[in-house]
Amino acid sequence: MITRSLRVLMWRLAIRLLFGLPRPLKRVLAGREVRLEGQLLDLDLQLLNTALGWYASTQVGTAALAEQRRQADDAAELAAEGVFDDVVARDLLVDGAAHPIPARLYTPPGADGRSGLLVYYHGGGFVYGSIASADPLCRLLCAQAGVRVLSVEYRLAPENPYPAALDDALAAFRYACDHAEDLGAEKTLIATGGDSAGGNLALVVAHEQAVADQPVPAFVVALYPATDADRTGGSRADFGSGFGLTAASLAEMEQMYLPEGVPVDDDRGAILRATDLSGMPPVYLSTAGFDPLRDEGEELAERLREAGVPVVARRFAGLTHGYASFTALSRAAHDATFDAASALRAALALTGSGRDTLATRRTA
Repeated sequence: MITRSLRVLMWRLAIRLLFGLPRPLKRVLAGREVRLEGQLLDLDLQLLNTALGWYASTQVGTAALAEQRRQADDAAELAAEGVFDDVVARDLLVDGAAHPIPARLYTPPGADGRSGLLVYYHGGGFVYGSIASADPLCRLLCAQAGVRVLSVEYRLAPENPYPAALDDALAAFRYACDHAEDLGAEKTLIATGGDSAGGNLALVVAHEQAVADQPVPAFVVALYPATDADRTGGSRADFGSGFGLTAASLAEMEQMYLPEGVPVDDDRGAILRATDLSGMPPVYLSTAGFDPLRDEGEELAERLREAGVPVVARRFAGLTHGYASFTALSRAAHDATFDAASALRAALALTGSGRDTLATRRTA
């Protein structure tokens, strides 16, 4: 009987072999170039979509949700770079809204003393994902940004629909602030971050803290975030099939998370609809050119700018949704993800420098 670890290893070797082929051969396997709206789809991600199509054609029936979640965790390991094993990881429990929830604290190699901390929320449409699926990306961000990372396993829909995930995300951020010293973090250098659904949570947590006149994160890293549920048209139509995340699966996950839609008196499920975004901390927001969520992410970046929020907005034109999970397969995805890590490092360094300068002036 093949164990899970052996199966993952076999698939990882097969993927490395496929993506290690010469570029001309990869082009033959992937098919003709895909150009839309002046954007050229990254060859490696095009090949990945083709390979996933081959895999799907061999499957019979639909796996139960629990099995789909297990497969999502396995898939994260398949594309992991495997070069950040010197990052120290420790599992723990942190405060959730209803009960303690699992988390994983990552410490960069050679860390001496307290550092910045990124409270990270995984992606997965509020239905999939875990601290296991986010592990490779959190290791990368920890090592490259030189900060500690606290990865949080919030409750998932449909068992726990909105606002369970958000309530857990808020509770975990406040736990990090209250226990900064225990986590090895500087209390003034705690950021939030996430990808896809997790990017939504990172943004909404920051907005909720601002609305409540409570301490906001020092910085927000939002990778291809979901910002406007139940949306149609635009990029959701243009890139809604053939590029990984589909419009149909997106609508299905949104229905699980928000079974009654976005409440008319509560826009926290769709931050793009918030009437006032002022008071938010600086934000790094990235989008992918071939992503159904592209337009709503870029619209939020523009609204943040209009509200006076410092924003670094990046569109990686050739990439697809979820690119931060494919850094071992695509050089373009690798570079885009490292761009986010660099922005986080720089932002927290500047915040820390400003704090130290102010402290020096006060004691002079």
